[in-house]
Amino acid sequence: MPKNFIKGLALALAIIGLDQLSKWWITDVVMQPPDNITLLPFFNLVLAHNRGVSFGMFAAGSEAGKWFLVGVAGVITLFLVNWLYKATSGLSILALGLIIGGAVGNVIDRIFIGAVVDFLDFHAFGYHWPAFNVADISISLGAAILIFESLFRHENSA
Repeated sequence: MPKNFIKGLALALAIIGLDQLSKWWITDVVMQPPDNITLLPFFNLVLAHNRGVSFGMFAAGSEAGKWFLVGVAGVITLFLVNWLYKATSGLSILALGLIIGGAVGNVIDRIFIGAVVDFLDFHAFGYHWPAFNVADISISLGAAILIFESLFRHENSA
């Protein structure tokens, strides 16, 4: 197995662990009994269960819907693992490890809880950004790195 593939998978496993640990901490330690803790004038910890995808879109209220979202995420993750196996760029490996780890972290929630646990809530002037979690940060950061790399990577042309 390529060394870079192992590095990407190790990063993905670290993200899964951090994501699941943070969700356990919020649900089992912090949110006992409150469901909203104000930390800063623009930041709260909340306990939200997202049954949809990003920002609650396509909410899966049924068992079949839940498994459909798990299946879609699984297929995308397999595609990303294959991409990671072939990746040679350090940025691509970093990005794919982040995205895979975040995707699997959220799939674990869907399978065992039926929804993704979100808890980070930023807001300003009465408007709230949808609550999110460590896995969401990881996926977003990984996607941003892939976009950055595709826009600014300079290939040596012969």
